[in-house]
This record gives sequence, structure tokens and C-alpha cells, in this order.
Amino acid sequence: MNRLKVLFFVLLLCTCFPQVKAQEKKLPVDFYGHNFNLVTDGTLSAELTKDPSPAELKKEFTKLNTANYKPVLDSLLAYKAKYQLNDWLYYQLIRKVAQQLCPKENNYGNYTLYKWFILAKSGYDARLALSGHRMIFYVYNDEDISDIPFFDVDNRKYMCLNYHDYAQANLNEDPPVPVKIDIPEARNAFSYKVTRMPDVSPENYTERKLNFTYEHKEYHFNIRLNTAVKTIFANYPGVDFETYFNIPLSKETYSSLIPLLKKNTGKMDQKKGVDYLMRFTRYAFLYENDQENFGKEKRMSPEETLSSTYSDCDDRAALFFYLVKEIYNLPMIALLYPTHITMAVAFSKPVGEPIWYRGKIYSVCEATPETEDLPVGKLAANLKNVPYNIVYQYDPHY
Repeated sequence: MNRLKVLFFVLLLCTCFPQVKAQEKKLPVDFYGHNFNLVTDGTLSAELTKDPSPAELKKEFTKLNTANYKPVLDSLLAYKAKYQLNDWLYYQLIRKVAQQLCPKENNYGNYTLYKWFILAKSGYDARLALSGHRMIFYVYNDEDISDIPFFDVDNRKYMCLNYHDYAQANLNEDPPVPVKIDIPEARNAFSYKVTRMPDVSPENYTERKLNFTYEHKEYHFNIRLNTAVKTIFANYPGVDFETYFNIPLSKETYSSLIPLLKKNTGKMDQKKGVDYLMRFTRYAFLYENDQENFGKEKRMSPEETLSSTYSDCDDRAALFFYLVKEIYNLPMIALLYPTHITMAVAFSKPVGEPIWYRGKIYSVCEATPETEDLPVGKLAANLKNVPYNIVYQYDPHY
């Protein structure tokens, strides 16, 4: 009878005073000048050793999968939807959250495991693999990406997301071995397309003065530049030309440059206006090839080119394309030579030596400094007999 009374008393206590859940708290994460509130109760926790085995990875995944990860995931996905983050920018946010959960320099394995887990739980087909002492992080991608390692599984291509952390490693000599962990919701492809830059707070902008001379008149520009752009694209891979050419400017940068260019070209006819934009792109920046500038091939987005002291032909081609598209929205093609890239524009009346492509006539517009002062419609002499490929066509009607 006494035991029954004790049991009744315990049940009564449980009813009146239910178990208290781990308290959720908000941790501010700086995302390019804006706070993202990481909502967590501390149960999302991993403890990998320095050199984890497949069995250890599976064990720590089970811990994460049974933890209260929903608040973290829900807050991330809500932020992604609210600010319309492309996949690449969403991944930058995930990197910052993983750094908050476990700093990369303290335990690289935990940091990578958090990134992989959050990305996979967000619906992306992400995979882990081990290569010697390295923990490799891949994601399914069906785009034309170059300069980073990948592997194929069942005709699906997986790109390495953390190769920059092992830049000196030769993964062909020690091929990564995938760790098989199935996450049913992780099925979507990851995209490297960036069609919208993040809304950066005003204090994250700097000003840069540019000037160039056009027809004996000097033009001055005071452009506001997003200081986060360099970080955003630090590990960005070599994407196809369509993706690369269509990376936009940040809002502040756009509003400090495009209206002024429109004003300067407002009284010019179309051909002269394009010539003005061509010479702005050609002469407002110093030239240096990527090997000298970065020690490797690197394509810069238009805003990176505006920010950089030096740039080469592909950087200028992308910037010129963006300016012509925004101000005149004319059809264009990109002509890729073995060691050079240039643009051609379809005017209402062709200028110079015509280039026929898919029913339109284009005129070359060289946006990179050459030994000759090339006008619209004229190709550099050293390229006249060199074969080229048309790697991108822009038609505003399609």
C-alpha cells in the first residue's frame, strides 16, 4: 500500500511539474553586417577525434540526428527564404553557423561535420569522404564547374566544397573513400549560380575613386564598394560563362555607378555609348594577368573587378557585359581564344568586320588594353587569324 502511495505521489509531481526542456537561446552570427540569430539549446553537439574513422562519423551523425536540431535548421531556412539567398550564399551562412558551433581552428572535423549535417538536412545531397587524415565534404551539382575535384556516383557529380582547406593535397594519389550515411531528405542539387548579392549594411561599404578620359574629357567616379565581396567569392570555383557573366552588383554599388554611366551616355547614340563603356572598362583599371596577380587563374565578378587594382581580360569581359546589359540590353557574344577572351555586340547596324552567329551580326568590342587603340568593330591584329569559340550568347529576347 505504501508503495502505491509513493507511486501516486511521483505521478502527481510529474503532472504538476513537467520536465523542463533544455532552454533555447539565440546566438548572434554576423552575416556581412547583419545579425543572423542562431537558435539553439546546446544539444546539437559533436565530439570527433582528430583522425575520425567511418564508424566514428556514423556515431556522431546519430548523435546529431537525435539532437534537437530543428530550431537551428528552421532559423536558417527562414533566413534563406526571407533574404532570397542563392545556394552559394546560403552555404556561406552555414559556414558561419558551423564556426559558431565549433571554431574551425579548434576541431576541423566537428566544424566540417556541422556544415555537412546542416546542408544535408536543408535538403541538399551532401556527402562525406575520408582521404588519409583528410575529411572531404562533397555536394551534388549538375552544372559545368571546373578547377575543383569531384567524383561520380550513379551518374551524379559531386563537387568538393572544402578543397580550399587542402589546396596542396593530391586527391588522386589518395582517393577519398565515401562514408555511407543515408539522409532521406538530402536529394537536391546544389547550385553555384549567384543571381542576387546579399543586403549588406552601409558600414560594410567603402568608396573608391575612378577616372578615365574619353574624347579629351575626364570623367570621375566615386563608387561605393561592398567589402564583403572578396570574402564571398574567396573560394568560388570556375563556373560556366553564363553563370559567371550574370553575377550582379550589390545594390549600393549599382546605385553609385549605373545611374552615372546612364547619365554620361544619355546624349550619345547607341554605338558611341557602347564605345564609352568599352573604354571605361579598358582604361579605368590597371591590367595584370591572373598568374601575376593571384598566382593562379581566377575570374572576378564585376564588383570584384571594380574593387581590384588589377584585372585581366576575362574580368573586363564580364564587367563590360554587365554594363552593356544594364544600360542598353543588347545581344552579345563572348569570343574565347586560346589566351584571350573578348566581347562582340549586335548593333542595329554592324560596325567594322562583322561576326555572324545564329542569325545575328556582331561587332567586336575589346574591353582589355591592347598595343593598338582599338575602336568598336576592330579586332587586335594578333588575333585575326586565330581560331576562337563562342562560349556564351546573350539575347534579351530569350
